[in-house]
Amino acid sequence: MNKTSDVVFSSMPKTLDEFKALPQASLSDPFDTAAMTVLALCVYPDDKELSLSMLEYLRGPRPMSPMDKQFIRDRFMDNDYVARSYFEGATPDNDYTPNTPYTVRVSDNPYSYESEGYAKLFLTSGGADSPRAVQLRLAKDGKWYLWEQFLLAGIRQPESSNPWA
Repeated sequence: MNKTSDVVFSSMPKTLDEFKALPQASLSDPFDTAAMTVLALCVYPDDKELSLSMLEYLRGPRPMSPMDKQFIRDRFMDNDYVARSYFEGATPDNDYTPNTPYTVRVSDNPYSYESEGYAKLFLTSGGADSPRAVQLRLAKDGKWYLWEQFLLAGIRQPESSNPWA
């Protein structure tokens, strides 16, 4: 298999309607849903409720639990740059400032579709040594919904906040 797709967004959505209006929001392709997860997480530092609404949309028929929301809140307490690191051009050297248009590189591997109805895809971070996973689930409606994300684990600090850099 080993497919890689660069999913491109011209701008950051400012509302849930703008988010849902993106071509990738049809959720018909698991690569698109994985990339949309990055967009939703990038909104969190500026508008927590909007970000959570976007994530709820991506999760479809499986709403977020209070524990899911707490997990995301905890990950953003120490830093706000991890989600941005998944955009092309965002590295520790430039304080994770992404190139525009915003591009997320998503890949699969020979094990991505081991479980029927699920896809485990991998996103490249400019601050991590290996790609991070997003698991998606195919619903009866033919859409790929966010099942689980492992995108918010720690990465290298931006140089501006690293006293040793």
